Amino acid sequence: MVANLPKNIRVGIVKVGVSGTKIELWDKNSHRQYLATADAWKVRLADEYGGDPYAYLVELAKIARKDGVIKGILLHQGESNAEDRDWPRKVKAVYDSLMKDLNLKPESVPLLAGEVVGADQGGEKASANEIIRRLPETLPNSFIISSAGLPCNADHLHFTSEGYRQFGKRYAEKMLALVGYKDGETKAPPAPPAAGARP
Repeated sequence: MVANLPKNIRVGIVKVGVSGTKIELWDKNSHRQYLATADAWKVRLADEYGGDPYAYLVELAKIARKDGVIKGILLHQGESNAEDRDWPRKVKAVYDSLMKDLNLKPESVPLLAGEVVGADQGGEKASANEIIRRLPETLPNSFIISSAGLPCNADHLHFTSEGYRQFGKRYAEKMLALVGYKDGETKAPPAPPAAGARP
């Protein structure tokens, strides 16, 4: 994104992530119930965020807003909910909470959701992509970032370093388009991007 934006525009990222967890961890109303039955290592990771990653994310986003504008939310999650047809509704609940708690307007804050390792790469949880692709039906201001062709590790769950770099470029290209830029162009968009949040 930075390479395709004017030099006077900065991009900030608010990053909060807990490996291997379900989307339920990010639900402000049910995360405690989820952690009560989660594996000990997942609880330890959540504890790095005070046992409430959602609240931690909100606080970081509030800090980011002091110097910028939240222009989008990046989400990469799904393997742990691979067979959960209710995943889109659960994501929308988290999104709606963020909009309310940060006083954001949904029409101004798109959610970009990335697919997991795809069937074309032998993805162990590739079936989750079918559910992920249905998210825009429940959350209209969401966009799916394809994982097609991205190289993965031998576990068929995680991308290689190069795969993640390519994935990041796909996220960036979509975000640039959503804020009014085309790849390689630096004409002024409707509003300058500054900060983003990722659950």
